[in-house]
Amino acid sequence: MQAKNDVQLKKKVGITDTTLRDAHQSLLATRMKTEDMLPIVEKMDAVGFHSVEVWGGATFDTCLRFLSEDPWERLRLLKKGFKKTPLQMLLRGQNLVGYRHYPDDVVEAFVKKAVDNGISIIRIFDALNDPRNMEKAFEAAKKAGAHVQGTVCYTISPVHDLEHYAKVAKILKDMGADSLCLKDMAGILSPKACYDIVKLWKEEVGLPVQIHSHYTSGMASMAYLKGIEAGADVVDCAISSMSLSSSQPPDETIVAALQGTPWDTGLDLELLTEIAEYFREVRKKYAEFDKASPVPDPNVLRYQIPGGMISNFISQLKEQGQLDKLREVLDEVPRVRKDLGYPPLVTPSSQIVGSQAALNVLTGERYKIVTNEVKDYFRGLYGRPPAPVDPEVQRKVIGDEKPVEKRPADYIEPGLEKARAELGHLYTQEEDVLSYALFPQQARKFLEEKLARQTGVDFDLAEKARQDHPAGYYPA
Repeated sequence: MQAKNDVQLKKKVGITDTTLRDAHQSLLATRMKTEDMLPIVEKMDAVGFHSVEVWGGATFDTCLRFLSEDPWERLRLLKKGFKKTPLQMLLRGQNLVGYRHYPDDVVEAFVKKAVDNGISIIRIFDALNDPRNMEKAFEAAKKAGAHVQGTVCYTISPVHDLEHYAKVAKILKDMGADSLCLKDMAGILSPKACYDIVKLWKEEVGLPVQIHSHYTSGMASMAYLKGIEAGADVVDCAISSMSLSSSQPPDETIVAALQGTPWDTGLDLELLTEIAEYFREVRKKYAEFDKASPVPDPNVLRYQIPGGMISNFISQLKEQGQLDKLREVLDEVPRVRKDLGYPPLVTPSSQIVGSQAALNVLTGERYKIVTNEVKDYFRGLYGRPPAPVDPEVQRKVIGDEKPVEKRPADYIEPGLEKARAELGHLYTQEEDVLSYALFPQQARKFLEEKLARQTGVDFDLAEKARQDHPAGYYPA
C-alpha cells in the first residue's frame, strides 16, 4: 500500500490522470457517480500513473448537492481500489473545497481527514496567488504527512510576469512545498510562456514541477511539450474519451508523443485504450450534462475567460431574456478584472468578477448594484490582489472603509464546535461535521435523508431515534 508520505516523483515524465475529477468536472458538470468509477479502478491502478486526481474541486459539493453521495465514502472506496497509485486532490487553500474562507480549525480538521481517508498528494492554490491564504492548509498537510504541491495560478496581465511567478514559487518553497504546479485553469498558457516559467522555476527554485492546463484554446499539448523540454516532471492528462475541449490533453496522445524520447513515460497504450473504451460508454450516460464544444474555443484567448464562465453567462442571460447582451458582458469582464487588481479567473474570483460584470451591463451603470462578494473583495477579505485596485471604484463600493491588513482568516471565529452543536445528533462520523461546516444546507439535507433511510421513518418523525442516542451518533 502506498504510504501517504512516500510520494516519489519519477525521473521520466509522469502523468497525473484527471479523469475521475477535473475531466468530468470540465465536461459533465461534475456529475459522474462513484458507481461508474469503481469498475475501472483496477485497470487504472495498473497503468503506472504518477497519481490520479480523484477528489477536491467541485466534486465534494456536487456529491452532496446533486448525487446524494457521501464524498468521504467515495474517497474511501477509491482508496480501497487504488492499491499502488497515489490519490491526489485539489484544495482551494483557505477555501478548501468551497467558495469562501473557512476558519483555521475547520481547515486543519478537513485536511487531516482527507489524508486519513486516502489522499496522498494535495495540490493547494489560492485564487489571488496570495500565499497567506495557503499557509494553514500547507501546515495541516505537512503535519498529516501528505505531499504538498504548492500551486501558482497562471493568468495574463500587466503584473503577471516572470518576476511574479518566480516570487510566488519561491515563497511556496519556503513554506514547505514538496513540488510546484503551474495551474492554467482557462487553457490560455502558450508554449513559450510554459517553457519560460518552467525553466525559471527549475533553475531558481529547484523543486519538481507539474503542469496543469485545459485544452480549451487548443494549445495545451504544445504547452506541455515545451514545458517538458524545459524540465517539467509531471503533466496532467485525461483518458482520451474524457479529454480535449475544456478538459485536459489525452493520456494516450502525450504517451505516444513522448515514446522514444528521453522523457518516455513508459505507460502501456494498449491498457490505456481499454480504459478509454470504458469511459466512452460511461460518458453516454451523462449526455444531458455533456455540453462540451468539439472544437477549440478562441474566445478564451480573447477574453481570458474559462469556458464554464461563458456557459454560465449564456444560461443567466437567457433566463432574463438578455442574451443579446452577451458580447457586452464579455467585454466588461476584463474591465472589472482590471478594477479589482487583475485577479486570476479561477474559483472564487471568476464568479466574483463574472457576476459583477453581468450586473454592470444589465443595470446600465457600472457598480450601480454591487454584490456582497465584491464588497468583501475590496475589504481585503479574499486576500491581497495581485495589483492595486482602482481607488475610485473602491470608494464607490466601500466608501472610506479601510481594507484589512492581516491574513483574511485571522478575522474568522473557530467553526468546528459550532458546526457540531448545530448538527446535533444527526452525524454518524466526524467527517459529517466537516461536510456541514463547509456546506450546511446541502449536508443537513443529505444527512437527514440518510437517517430516514437507516431508520425507515421520515426525519421529522425521528425525534425518538435522536433521544435514543444521546452520545450524538447514530449507528452507521
